[in-house]
Amino acid sequence: MEIGMIGLGRMGSNMARRLMDGSHRVVVYDPIKEATEALVAQGATGSVSITNLVEKLAPPRAIWLMVPSGEPTESTIDTVAAELSQGDVVIDGGNSNYKDSVRRASALLEKGINFLDAGTSGGIWGLKEGYCLMVGGDIEAFHRMEPIFRTLAPSLQDGYGHVGPSGAGHFVKMVHNGIEYGLMQAYAEGFELMQAKREFNLDLPQIAEIWRYGSVVRSWLLDLAAAALKEDPKLESIQPYVEDSGEGRWTVQESIDLAVPAPVMALSLQARFRSRQEQPYGAKLLAALRQQFGGHRVKKAE
Repeated sequence: MEIGMIGLGRMGSNMARRLMDGSHRVVVYDPIKEATEALVAQGATGSVSITNLVEKLAPPRAIWLMVPSGEPTESTIDTVAAELSQGDVVIDGGNSNYKDSVRRASALLEKGINFLDAGTSGGIWGLKEGYCLMVGGDIEAFHRMEPIFRTLAPSLQDGYGHVGPSGAGHFVKMVHNGIEYGLMQAYAEGFELMQAKREFNLDLPQIAEIWRYGSVVRSWLLDLAAAALKEDPKLESIQPYVEDSGEGRWTVQESIDLAVPAPVMALSLQARFRSRQEQPYGAKLLAALRQQFGGHRVKKAE
């Protein structure tokens, strides 16, 4: 089977490599010429533009997008759609908002083009371990693309599936990432608590390794925590600054819209916001208020 891949960042490139290893013909394009050339050197068919990529695919075509969410995805889909024909399929494997995916599916369907929103998890390990794929959209289009999903997934049976209509794939991935925020925050808080118990002089890399086997809190995230602690036990090379890519915010907003409590995910998102503040204004006001009503001492700014 053949597929076009647009967007050759680290994850997109690794997905293309996994597909090629699975004997699929992959036609690739990225605005960064060197990214395309790197995959061509490994067996992909290169293209110099989206139009050129579409020309190199036999109809009915399948094109997978791995570009940043928002305007980059919007403009890329508009450009691709202008080149495609009835019966073609567009797959968005990025982290788009599910509401955008519902709208895009409807707009493309008017042109006879199927749209699948494929929530994708696996990060930099996907090339070796496979990708978890949560796919929304037309079920017939899903079955037609299933050889692609099977190749990308961890196995021919596990780690991928059709989860519902258009938008469902990115919705499920959004919730997945909200859960991820909570799990990561719990590990971070637990290890910080142990690190603070100075009199025990706890060996955190050792504890992470112990927990990896038999413990009810063992997980792949714990495996990664163990690897990070082994490399840098005191984490001296890392600043306490944590970004968020958007899905956590969308998950919390959805919980508000549906009146479904999600306190762990909400607080883990807030913790990321706090990590980015060098001089949090709110904390300063708290100190000022304690001084005003109780005469409590404050630490003066230097």
